[in-house]
Amino acid sequence: MKTSDSTLQSSNHEQPARVASGWMGLVVNVALYAAAPLLIFVGARSHVPLLMFVGGGALIAAVGLSCGFFTLQPNEGMVLILFGAYKGTVRDSGFWVVNPFCKRIKISLRTRNFNSDKIKVNEKRGNPIEIAAVVVWRVQDTAQACFDVDNYENYVRVQSESAVRHVASSYAYDDGEPDEITLRGGSDDVSAALTRELQVRLAKAGVYVEEARLTHLAYAPEIAQAMLRRQQAEAVIAARQKIVHGAVSMVEMALNELSAKKVVHLDEERKAAMVSNLLVVLCGEGEAHPVINTGTLYN
Repeated sequence: MKTSDSTLQSSNHEQPARVASGWMGLVVNVALYAAAPLLIFVGARSHVPLLMFVGGGALIAAVGLSCGFFTLQPNEGMVLILFGAYKGTVRDSGFWVVNPFCKRIKISLRTRNFNSDKIKVNEKRGNPIEIAAVVVWRVQDTAQACFDVDNYENYVRVQSESAVRHVASSYAYDDGEPDEITLRGGSDDVSAALTRELQVRLAKAGVYVEEARLTHLAYAPEIAQAMLRRQQAEAVIAARQKIVHGAVSMVEMALNELSAKKVVHLDEERKAAMVSNLLVVLCGEGEAHPVINTGTLYN
């Protein structure tokens, strides 16, 4: 008979455990310790074996009850297992007593940080990059954390690195298409995508992901210099485009002002010469040096 994957990988869910106040149990335990030797002594003096038997039972119960005490601090949980069966989780802080035969597993419910190592991965365009992330997480379901995965802390570490690799390969490092999200320019969107993927991966371990963000992003050393030169060239080209656009606007404004105020009448050839001179002055990197023209444009 074939079984489905959901049957083979049935998940456990947290349920509250029944425990008693440790202070009440302490009073009972002290009373048992006090009554046990008294009953044994009285039974021995009066030759009543029943009293001696009851005293011995009280002493054994007192010793056993002493093993059932435990304390919990805020944001801690205690998973109780009795003879292999899950009996619930205690989340309330304080002093408690349970069946001494219960196995107790204490789990921290506090928020934790996981800083992944720098890993090398190919981004969407195939360029090797170095990337690392920090994951803020906490245990939400103690039963799943204990019973559905082998080691939930190691599970968080492995799945976090796997998710970082997958997200990094889904986006380009930089210079994407218009409105395209990139690792460098869309940090908020990338962080949101990483958080969602981690939550899906870690849900089976009873872990809740509060936040995930990239802490390191750079090209791999073997291509870093080439990419730096490329970025510098692109920056120069972008700056040149702005300079030329501004220069053309200034020349157009100058010609329109001269024509509107009738300062001088320029034919097409003189306009071309003026445009050429202004563009050289405005777009040139060096300092402009005036040249005195003793003739005319037509000589």
